[in-house]
Amino acid sequence: MEVGLIVGAAIGAVLVLIGAFKLMWRVAEPNEALIISGSKHKLEGLEEGMGFRIVTGRGTLVTPGMQAVRKLSLDLNQTELHVDCVTHQGIPLKVRGVVIFKVGDDFVSIANAARRFLDQQKLMAERVHTVFAGHLRAIVGGLTVEDMIRDREKLTGQARAACGTEMEKLGLIVDSLQIHEIEDPTGYIKNLSAPHLAAVRRDARIAQAEADRLATEAEQLAFGRMAEATRDSEILKAGYQAEQDKANAKARQAGPLADAAARQEVVVQETRVAELEAQRREQQLQADVRKPADAKAYEKRTLAEAERDARISAAEAKATETRSTGEAEAAATQAKGLAKAEANRAQGLAEADAIKARAAALAENQEAVVAQQLAEKWPEIVQAGASAFGNVDNMVVLNGADGVADMLAKALTMGGTGLGLARQLLSSMNQNGQAVNGTSSLNGTANPASQRVPVEEK
Repeated sequence: MEVGLIVGAAIGAVLVLIGAFKLMWRVAEPNEALIISGSKHKLEGLEEGMGFRIVTGRGTLVTPGMQAVRKLSLDLNQTELHVDCVTHQGIPLKVRGVVIFKVGDDFVSIANAARRFLDQQKLMAERVHTVFAGHLRAIVGGLTVEDMIRDREKLTGQARAACGTEMEKLGLIVDSLQIHEIEDPTGYIKNLSAPHLAAVRRDARIAQAEADRLATEAEQLAFGRMAEATRDSEILKAGYQAEQDKANAKARQAGPLADAAARQEVVVQETRVAELEAQRREQQLQADVRKPADAKAYEKRTLAEAERDARISAAEAKATETRSTGEAEAAATQAKGLAKAEANRAQGLAEADAIKARAAALAENQEAVVAQQLAEKWPEIVQAGASAFGNVDNMVVLNGADGVADMLAKALTMGGTGLGLARQLLSSMNQNGQAVNGTSSLNGTANPASQRVPVEEK
């Protein structure tokens, strides 16, 4: 009985101890920190002792009634940024972003956060928004729209640097700061992007047109290749069909061709027989008729050729003789012609020299030349004067001998008239220095006596 009581009391004491331990033991979760107040503790990094103790990631005993235990969340928090800003150019903008933050893992950060947000952890995002909004307005006021557009990383870096000290005081650290959007109520950014947008649209249209052109060329090339393939296919089909038709035609013609070949062979054999018979007959004809005829013809041809050669030899001999005779006669005739031509030439030269001498003498002494001419031609002159009476049968002369003398004197006077004219002509030629046709008058060719003397006839 006593043993049972002792055992029961021991068990009850153990249970009490376990229950008391459970009431006094607190364990911090990985994403929280236990803030135990009611006693001073000195922590690393803090010069002075705090009125609370911080426990993270482990368990600790808490004296009920003497110490109070509260939890501080170490989870990530975020706050949306909606900040109205004005740039350095005076252009109003709306910056949209997000800040992801948490309580720092070190005891100093946890202590700072516990002092500020332990009972107001829901207001932590609002406080962070306020801090970042103020610093963003200050930073954007020193930038231009172009700077913000081109380098958002610079904006976020400056914002994090500006808020770093204040966030440290709050016991918070920023895991991420992102600027999602920069709204432009005035349309400045839109107008700023208009030229580039137009260029992009132009390049897009050009690229689209180029792509359409290339696509069209590719389609045309593909259509051409399709057409070529179709053509080649049709050609192959036509070739196969032609070969098939040819084979069918050959098959259909095989029987008639075999019959024709057989008939052709028969004709060939018959032709050979006929040729052999013709050759036999020709040989017989050669022996019986052609060779004797050829012998007779050869005899006649030989005799005829001999007779022809004899005639040709005789004709050639005669022609040689005739040619020799003709050449001799031609040589004689040529010699005669040359002699006659040489004589004529000598006579012409002599006459030319005589004319030249007379012309020179005429130029020097005209009267002497004329007198000489008259002396040389005096018989002709007298003859010319006498010829006036040659046709007179009967002539009656008055005054006897005086009448005859007077008539003869008139006749001679008429004959000498021509010589006087020749003298005047020579004198005129000497004065003009020109050759006068009719020099034959010097030779006595003029016949003034040819004028008939009027004679009184009874």
